[in-house]
Amino acid sequence: MRFDAVDRRDVPHVRRADLAEFLRERRHAVQPADVGLTPGARRRTAGLRREEVALLAGVSVSWYTWLEQGRPINASIDVLDSLARALRLDPVEREHLLLLAGHPLRRPLAPGKDTAPSGVTAVLRALEPSPAYVLGPRWDVLAWNRPQALLYPQFETLPPEDRNLVWVMFAEPAARALNVEWEAEARRVLSQFRAETTPFRNDPAVVALVDRLLTESPEFAAWWPRHDVAGFEEHERTFRHATAGLLRFRTEQLTPTGHPDVRIVVHLPIDGDDSTARLTAAARR
Repeated sequence: MRFDAVDRRDVPHVRRADLAEFLRERRHAVQPADVGLTPGARRRTAGLRREEVALLAGVSVSWYTWLEQGRPINASIDVLDSLARALRLDPVEREHLLLLAGHPLRRPLAPGKDTAPSGVTAVLRALEPSPAYVLGPRWDVLAWNRPQALLYPQFETLPPEDRNLVWVMFAEPAARALNVEWEAEARRVLSQFRAETTPFRNDPAVVALVDRLLTESPEFAAWWPRHDVAGFEEHERTFRHATAGLLRFRTEQLTPTGHPDVRIVVHLPIDGDDSTARLTAAARR
């Protein structure tokens, strides 16, 4: 559902619409055999039927149908946990379900942060020569260190409204060329962004970003309606740098204790690999 399909000022309506779509997508992703049901010969529904989800979760078919239709009904955490088990949700998806249903589990965040705290920028400098940058609540890139500017120089030339990790990943050709495994990383970024911004999905800047990307990126337009959510996991990244060649790093994410609404993303060296040294040397060419 596009954000303009509902009144963006009606926060509960927007949340219920997201909840309905999320439930449908997750229901379609579960096969009867996954939950011990016999598919039957004349099945036309992708994944589980509503009746099957209701049976597995111990709720009435009518109640579950209303939930999938986005009606204004309340759901307790216990009932939502039953739905999460029926739909085989992982911990991040379960938390996403609870947030959409109006049960916030996280400390409230203020999405409008547009500068990195001074202590966080000091951490960026201390992390050198490892490339690192700071993400705000909306996934705007708030600050970066010199090695990160060497890895992706466009951060320093992009207009402020485009200095957002999701926009860069999906709409900037230079970022697509830099990331060797672009599709895997883009899907990872999208699913984490969706999970992180759930508490303020109606924020005007988030709405505008999503609407722009639905128009600018075919991949974003195809993947956004799937409602995939995930948490950050440490992983390796490979970059195709114009002067330093292929670079490999181990990507980690840090959350400052005093600033839980920002993230520090750092590309750490891999034992036995000289990518950090080659990136540093490239600056002197």
